[in-house]
Amino acid sequence: MSKRAMKRQLREGAFDAGQFEGDDKIRRLPLDRGWSPLAHHNSNTEDRDQGYLKTIKAKSPGQEELIKAIDDKNLVMALGPAGTGKTYLAIAKAVEALEAGRVGRIVLSRPAVEAGESIGFLPGDAEDKLAPYLRPLYDALSDRLSMKRVRSLMAEGAIEIAPVGFMRGRTLNNAFVVIDEAQNCTYMQLKMLLTRLGWHSTMVVTGDPNQSDLLPELSGLGPVAEKLEAIGNIAVVRLADRDIVRHPLVAEMLGVL
Repeated sequence: MSKRAMKRQLREGAFDAGQFEGDDKIRRLPLDRGWSPLAHHNSNTEDRDQGYLKTIKAKSPGQEELIKAIDDKNLVMALGPAGTGKTYLAIAKAVEALEAGRVGRIVLSRPAVEAGESIGFLPGDAEDKLAPYLRPLYDALSDRLSMKRVRSLMAEGAIEIAPVGFMRGRTLNNAFVVIDEAQNCTYMQLKMLLTRLGWHSTMVVTGDPNQSDLLPELSGLGPVAEKLEAIGNIAVVRLADRDIVRHPLVAEMLGVL
C-alpha cells in the first residue's frame, strides 16, 4: 500500500492496525495524542512533572512581614482575610525547608468543620471521609510540588496531612507544622495544637477570625493571638485587605460584605 493511501485511510478512519500485527517496527500514532496547556484536556495531568520556582517573593508589605517572621521565629500566627496568601506562603516555606534539609518532615493540619452545610455520612474509610476537609492542603502542596512528588513524600512519611483531632498527645520534633483554618478551632484545641511544638521545629498557624464556621464565642483564634502577641519570641502577623493577591473583586467584596 502506498504512503498516500495509508495517509488517506488514517485520515478517514479506515486504518486497520491489524494488518501489521507481528511487525514490531510499525506503530499506529494515537489520534488524540499531544498535551494541551488547558488542564481539563489532559487525562494524565497529575502524572506530568512540572517546574516550580524554588523561591517565592512577597507581593505586598504584609506578605513580606510574614515571610520574614517565618524565617526568624519558631511560632508564627498569620491572621488575615481570604486571599492574602497565608496558607500558600506557609506551605511554600514548609516545602522550602524540607527540600533544603532544615526539617525532616512537614505536618499539615486543619479542623474538620463543615462550612455551614451538612455533608452527611461520606463513604469509605477514615481517609476517604476526611479527604474533602483536607483537599485545600493538597491543592496548596500541588502548587509547589508535582502530585507525583507529593505522593512519593507522603509514602515516605515526609509529608503528613491530618485533621486537628488526630494531633493530641503528639510531640512534633524536627518538623515544619502548618495549622490551617485555625479560626475553626476552639480555644482548647488551639492550646493543644500550640503545645505540640517540639525541638528544631517551626509552626505556622493561619486563619481569618472574621470567617469562622463556629459560633463567635467558640472560636479561639482571636483570643489566643491577643495573648501570644505579648511574647517576644512569637510573631503575630496581621494581614489586611491591601495584602489580598486574588482577583481584585475579592478585596472589593470583602469591603462590603
